Amino acid sequence: MKKMDPVVHFEMPAKDKKRVAKFYSSVFGWQMNQLGQDMGNYLLANTTETDKNGMPKKPGGINGGFWEYQEGQGDQIPHIVISVDNLKESMKNVKEAGGEILGETMNIPGIGEFVMFKDSEGNSVGMLQPAPM
Repeated sequence: MKKMDPVVHFEMPAKDKKRVAKFYSSVFGWQMNQLGQDMGNYLLANTTETDKNGMPKKPGGINGGFWEYQEGQGDQIPHIVISVDNLKESMKNVKEAGGEILGETMNIPGIGEFVMFKDSEGNSVGMLQPAPM
């Protein structure tokens, strides 16, 4: 049986980071952490307790974040990120299965190698090969 690659992260656009941080922290108790310009002003959303390496303590729990919504930039819908062991092999598998790789791979310091793709239905999904711990 083929190994199952887990969903490890979610992302959503936000028009107002302060407003969205207040909403999710007050409604769901999420801990929000606004990153700086060097990290694209990304807003991290911790939905579950993490260990010292930032990994969820409870199996199946995932964290996520919010990127800056930009008018007229096509794909502004939420998406998920799937963890894979070998990004290049998984990119090849996406293409062979009828998907499309979107752009180039990107190194996220301390996190790993990342790329977006469109699946067979046109959904935008992220793939991450985590950096070695």
